[in-house]
Amino acid sequence: MPLRTSLLRSSAGPYNEEVFRVELPRVARGPASIRHRHESRVPHAICCQQLFKRYPGRPPVDAVNGIDLTVDEGECFGLLGPNGAGKTTTIEILEGLLPATRGAVEILGRRWGADDDAIRERIGISLQETRLPEKLTVAETLLLFRSFYRRGLPPEAVLRLVSLEEKSAAWVKKLSGGQKQRLAVACALIGAPELLFLDEPTTGLDPQSRRQLWDIIRQFRASGRTILLTTHYMDEAEKLCDRVAIVDHGRIIACGSPRDLIDQLGGEHVIEFTLVQEAAKALSQGLLADLPGLRAAREEDERICLTVAEPHIVLTELVGRLAARGLALGSLVTRHASLEDVFVKLTGRHLSEAEAAA
Repeated sequence: MPLRTSLLRSSAGPYNEEVFRVELPRVARGPASIRHRHESRVPHAICCQQLFKRYPGRPPVDAVNGIDLTVDEGECFGLLGPNGAGKTTTIEILEGLLPATRGAVEILGRRWGADDDAIRERIGISLQETRLPEKLTVAETLLLFRSFYRRGLPPEAVLRLVSLEEKSAAWVKKLSGGQKQRLAVACALIGAPELLFLDEPTTGLDPQSRRQLWDIIRQFRASGRTILLTTHYMDEAEKLCDRVAIVDHGRIIACGSPRDLIDQLGGEHVIEFTLVQEAAKALSQGLLADLPGLRAAREEDERICLTVAEPHIVLTELVGRLAARGLALGSLVTRHASLEDVFVKLTGRHLSEAEAAA
C-alpha cells in the first residue's frame, strides 16, 4: 500500500496555514512479540522488560537498573527525571543507539539485532544535541535525510510544518539555536515515522517556538502516531503526555497519567506561604496540627507547602491560627497541584535542583 500524504487547511495553530497528515499501512507483528505476554487491547509501540545498563569502572555504574516499560500505539509518553537518572541511557537503548547489558526490548513489534533496518524505516529520532553539516543549506539537509528512507514526506511540507521555509536556502551554521532545534525535529519527521523519539525537543526555544512545537507534537499524535518524549519542563509533560514515568537512580519510581499521579498526592491544590518569623518556629508551635483538609505538608527554602483538597477551608483555619499566635504572613500563593509536586514528594527535591546537582 503506497504512502499517501495530504495537506489539510487548518485554522488552528499560530505557525502555518497548512499542516499535514500521513496515512501509513499498519504493519503486522510477529508471533514472538513480547506484548503478547501482556493483557492489553492496545498494541504496544515500545515494550522493554528488566532493562539493565552497566558501565564498567571501579566501582561499575548501573545507569539503568531493571526498567520495565510499555508505551501503547498512538500515545504520547513522557520520561521525566534529572540528568544521571538513567533517562537518556534508556532512550538511547530503545532507539538502538546503545546496547543494553541485559533485558528484552521490542520496538513496533520487532527487536534490535534482528530487524534493525525495518525498525529504522519506521522511527524518527531527535537527539538532545544534534550536529548537522554546517555547510549544507536547510533544504539540502532535509533532502539528505529524506534519501535515507524508502518512503517519506516532501521536504517542502516539513519545512512549512516547522516554519523554516524562509530559511530553506540558509546554511545550517547561520541558523539560531532555536532554528537548529526545529531543523532537527524536521529531520526526525521527514521519514513519516510511526514512532517518534524526542529528547528534550524544546530546550533553548523561545516561548512562541516552544508552543509551535507543541502543536506539531499534538498533530503527530492525532494522526495515530506514537511519541516518546523526554523533557525537563513539568508543564510540558502535563500538557502533551497521556502518561509519564518518573525515572530516578536507574529505576521507574512512578508511572501513570499526569492526572492520576497528581491525584495520588491526596489533594488537587497547593498552598504555599512564608512567614515574617522563621517557618521552623511556626511549625514547632503546632500551627499545622489537625488542620482540617490538610493532606501533606513540607518545608522548603523557608516556604511551607501544604497539599489540600479544599483550599478555602484550609485558608480560613490557617489565617485564624496565624493571628492567634501573632504570626504574620510574608507571602501566600494558592495553585493547582502539578507534576513538580509529585516529583518533590517522590524524590525529596525539585527537578531543577536535581539537574543542578547532577
